[in-house]
Amino acid sequence: MTLALVFLTATVLPVHMGALAFVAAFVVGTAFVGESTDDIVAGFPGDLFIILVGVTLLFAIAIAKGNGTVDWLVQVAVRAVGGRIALIPWVMFLVTAVLTAVGAVVPAAVAIIAPIGMGFAARYRINPVLMGLLIINGASAGGFSPMSIFGSIVNGVVGRNNLPSNPSLLFVSSFLFNLTLSVIVFFIFGGRELMRRKATAISLTPARAAVATPVSAHVEDVTRTEGLVSTATEEAAERKPGTGCGDSIEPGSRDETVERPKPLTREGICTLIGLAGLAVGALAFGLDVGFTALTVAALLSIVCPSSAKAAVGQVAWPTVLLICGIVTYVSLMERVGTIDWLGNAVTTIGAPLLAAIIICLIGALVSCRGQLTGGRA
Repeated sequence: MTLALVFLTATVLPVHMGALAFVAAFVVGTAFVGESTDDIVAGFPGDLFIILVGVTLLFAIAIAKGNGTVDWLVQVAVRAVGGRIALIPWVMFLVTAVLTAVGAVVPAAVAIIAPIGMGFAARYRINPVLMGLLIINGASAGGFSPMSIFGSIVNGVVGRNNLPSNPSLLFVSSFLFNLTLSVIVFFIFGGRELMRRKATAISLTPARAAVATPVSAHVEDVTRTEGLVSTATEEAAERKPGTGCGDSIEPGSRDETVERPKPLTREGICTLIGLAGLAVGALAFGLDVGFTALTVAALLSIVCPSSAKAAVGQVAWPTVLLICGIVTYVSLMERVGTIDWLGNAVTTIGAPLLAAIIICLIGALVSCRGQLTGGRA
């Protein structure tokens, strides 16, 4: 009942759900359960806190102004497809998947790549629904890698409860599902027509200031994405033929030259090396993702202070507060037996598939609540 009240209050009033969860854990724990504050604090998810802060701090450095890592990734990927317009939505799918796979918060990755993708959609007459869905599916595809926030949370919860787990299978299954879904979307929303078209001199710089937007701003107010997308689309639509390298080219053109991407900055090179080090350390040597990400972020702060100057302020603190608060309260529920009672109640349904659907529906409603309240969750 208290948890439902927390959700309802955070929906109706402009108060953060994570803060309410901490208050609920304190009030219920001390007034009704008889626990001390030490017992309540013992339920704080220190491992998740390290993961959330570590990976979002590292990603904040990667998208910092002057770093150029995200810009370079997009430029190289677009150049790799040459003049094949049909592959541009897939470039956005893969780049977004890479960003979330290495630790970007899913809403932040979408908010960064969506304006870029919509700019390309306007320039080359790509269905914006197709572009948007592939970007979102790409974010979901990479969202459960062993280094991602979602993947780390799921694997951590499974590990703490001594349940069998396979982080690689979780990631591959999610990626393949979203890839299959994207293939279907591609052909439904004009993919066949795009496969017959080509373009020349693809513009490689539609991102502009969108990449430099703080991570915390994306997570705290995801609805801002709509404004970014609209701005990028309007700017692209206003461009007139013959005024730049982003102009649309009639189908059948034989000239498929694409301008070279800008050289990667020193900060960008260091960031790519750091991300590669995180991947190797976590996947090959089994190092803790959170502490490894913090180590890489600290080293980047020393080597490239200009990119890391404001990175701490760009950490997704609303998400950190949300997850840590909810998990702390859920830990209290576990200690008093509420979770076991709910689990037993679900098993009485008698149909495992129906029980799974109900659990998924609850998760979807909670997630939707966070989006409708502008990311306060």
